[in-house]
Amino acid sequence: MATIVGGIATSHTPTIAFAKDAKKFDDPVWKPIFEGYEPVQQWLRDKAPDVLVYIYNDHMTAFFDHYSHFALGVGESFGPADEGGGPRDLPRIQGDPKLAQHIAKAMVADEFDLSYFQGKNLDHGAFSPLSVILDHDEQGWASRFIPIACGVLTVPSPSPKRFWKFGRSLRRAIQSYPQDIKVAIVGTGGLSHQVHGERNGFNNTEWDMEFMDRLEKDPESLLDIPVAKLAELGGWEGAEVVMWMMMRGALATEVEVTHKTYFLPSMTPIASMIFEEVSDEAPTETDEQLRQRMERDWAGADALEGTYPFTIERSVAGFRINHFLHSLTDPKVRRAFKQDEEATLAAADLSDEERDLIRRRDWIGMIQYGVIFFMLEKLGAVTGVPNPAIYASMKGMTLEEFQKTRNAAITYGVAGKDDEED
Repeated sequence: MATIVGGIATSHTPTIAFAKDAKKFDDPVWKPIFEGYEPVQQWLRDKAPDVLVYIYNDHMTAFFDHYSHFALGVGESFGPADEGGGPRDLPRIQGDPKLAQHIAKAMVADEFDLSYFQGKNLDHGAFSPLSVILDHDEQGWASRFIPIACGVLTVPSPSPKRFWKFGRSLRRAIQSYPQDIKVAIVGTGGLSHQVHGERNGFNNTEWDMEFMDRLEKDPESLLDIPVAKLAELGGWEGAEVVMWMMMRGALATEVEVTHKTYFLPSMTPIASMIFEEVSDEAPTETDEQLRQRMERDWAGADALEGTYPFTIERSVAGFRINHFLHSLTDPKVRRAFKQDEEATLAAADLSDEERDLIRRRDWIGMIQYGVIFFMLEKLGAVTGVPNPAIYASMKGMTLEEFQKTRNAAITYGVAGKDDEED
């Protein structure tokens, strides 16, 4: 079974990334940053977790027009995002889609409404502290990585208690994973700071110290604090500390903090904590009982003839081809595809097998490969193939034969008015 080896709380200010990338290691102004993270880096070396479950928030970079409360990263890998001046020179970090799918099923069984993402790069909320705590080189990183992006910037956002409850369910989701792996939980954000408005520059070191102490010894005393009160005490953006509470919720009832550091150079404290698990209450259901409950709604789905549920596993395996087919909603890509299909396919991030499936309009083959139907109808709209013809092909019938099985022999598709055709 999976084992949680402990937790880390850390700030995620871009100051950390700047100091590292500018090689300010020995500059007396910046040196305390690196000294504060050395014990965290060594702890991760000693614990050698296979996976980091990494709680962070995006700063309107990858998530701008769709800002979920809880978004689980299910992709094969994640790279640094371009936040305006180009991405940082860091390697991509490998994800763990199998563990992510297990976590998703368990969290949904506990009535948490998740969104899932892949193909998105991560901003300083993830990579700023990650780059100073986890060993990496040009070949990659020392652990796999599952990001949980939390929507803490738009109002309304989940309450501190909801973050805590998410952490409690996350703990059991990880513990019930049947593979023998080690997992560390990282919560990022905070502490007290505000970066907008006339109140920008606000800090409250006294509250930061109280919060860290209560997070270790009495975390449940924090659960009923309204978000507005957290903002009053710690600045509007300082209310990000709810992500530290999610991390703490994913740990044992009794923990010991073996490292704590706090440094306030400018706008945001650069703080970190290491939590070692001491003892925990016995869960109310066994791992096997939890696995049965999380599979209840899906039991038997695989046995449905001619049916291909779009699971996280299938969505990850088919991401490239689904992504390309979705790109046909972009008029520029659509125009290029119509003008020179072969050149467009050759330039796309596709395997030879995927190109061939598209080229041959192998509708059922694409479904079996991992394409969701609603990408097929986009390809149909571009190539002039109506939906009923796609349905017929998937059943091995001609359009005429298929229409005879319907109450009306109609044809239709999702194409609208293409301005390029005016």
